[in-house]
Amino acid sequence: MGTRHDYTGLWATADGEIRQALLPNGRYIEARGHLDVAYQGDYRIVGNHIEYQDDTGFTAAGDFIAGVLHHAGMVMYARD
Repeated sequence: MGTRHDYTGLWATADGEIRQALLPNGRYIEARGHLDVAYQGDYRIVGNHIEYQDDTGFTAAGDFIAGVLHHAGMVMYARD
């Protein structure tokens, strides 16, 4: 579902509670609080828009705006 792009890497909310790793192979892993893997699945980016499909079939979307990921009501920032 995904291809390599400039948005790969770790994204997190300001408080670090939600962390999302966008892997170069088009997969993502989302951690929440103490859970290292709360959700995982595929993602695809077209332009500045990201579409997710987790392994259960649930879908979601977001947009990268000025270097910030806006996803499902969350604001996430690139982390090292």
